[in-house]
Amino acid sequence: MKRSFVFIIGLVVVVFLLPGGALAEQGDHKEGRAQYLKHCKICHGPEGKGDGYTHFNPPVADLTVSDIQKKSDKELWESIHMGVPNTAMGMWRFVLSDEEIATVLAYVRSLSPES
Repeated sequence: MKRSFVFIIGLVVVVFLLPGGALAEQGDHKEGRAQYLKHCKICHGPEGKGDGYTHFNPPVADLTVSDIQKKSDKELWESIHMGVPNTAMGMWRFVLSDEEIATVLAYVRSLSPES
């Protein structure tokens, strides 16, 4: 019980108290790319442009556009972890660990045309 409480407090610190870019900086870019290709490519496409093999309404997000890249790491981490309501973006918290989500986030940041 005490261990789960410590984990929850740690998660709150990571998600809500770290500055905007800290989560992406913590992630390993190569591991993030591997996780992205394994789990995200089917919808978001191999280069993150929203041109994957599946099509949804509303369309899948193009991860390279400024509207997505302007979002804070906290917002993007929560989108991956909790999903996005009224879209096909489901919760990945049951598939990816917090550390894996951070690595995917680091890779998504690298998809910016400004990178």
